[in-house]
Amino acid sequence: MAVYDLVFSPTGGTKRVGDLFGNAFERERMFIDLTRRDEDFSAWSFCEKDVCMVSVPSYGGRAPAAALSRLEQMRGNGARAILLVVYGNRAYEDTFVELADTLERAGFLCIAGVAAVAEHSIMRQFAAGRPDQGDAKELAAFAKNIRSKIEAGTEPARVQLPGNRPYREYGGVPLKPKAGKACIRCGLCARECPVGAIPSADPSKTDEKICISCMRCIAICPQSARGVSKSLLMASSLMLKKACGGHKENQLFL
Repeated sequence: MAVYDLVFSPTGGTKRVGDLFGNAFERERMFIDLTRRDEDFSAWSFCEKDVCMVSVPSYGGRAPAAALSRLEQMRGNGARAILLVVYGNRAYEDTFVELADTLERAGFLCIAGVAAVAEHSIMRQFAAGRPDQGDAKELAAFAKNIRSKIEAGTEPARVQLPGNRPYREYGGVPLKPKAGKACIRCGLCARECPVGAIPSADPSKTDEKICISCMRCIAICPQSARGVSKSLLMASSLMLKKACGGHKENQLFL
């Protein structure tokens, strides 16, 4: 049994959840970075004995289109998929079913799911510090349970996951990062943008039609030169305060 981490994590929160879960599998894992827009994902072909942990963030209750398009290029060949959906304490809505539909079209068998809370990638006051120690213990216990079932040959068949079809409409997030005066045009953000929304010829710019507001450019900028509108950020925080407040539990599906 080979184990793979298929991860779309622009700012690291989703990968942290995936690592907490995957480390408990106690097997060597191969990392596949779904944010790499220059990789040929069609070269990946799995077999039915493989286990693929597929970790994506939920953006407005949907799975990131860039991640889905890259997963669709792969050949699952019956490989077992564990879906990890990470959200910033609001809701994940149709992310599971959209991700599962994509994986099944690519030939994967979805056997389990985890809806995990992590610190919001834009408004970090929501779910601050998550995943915490309690989350880590819960994720590890669930991973060990799945592993033991697989090793015993009694793992479940196709898991039933929450969500609706057709998927909810998603018009994107109005918060688009822009470069300030501190930008030195080093080009790191242009190289690392998962969707190519920052032109390499002028990395101080952002193509707002392409940008998915993943905030990677802000997270990796060595000059802290990128940011979003403070007024829009404040307005969005107030709007989401009720929906994102409080402590939400992780949800496990097997």
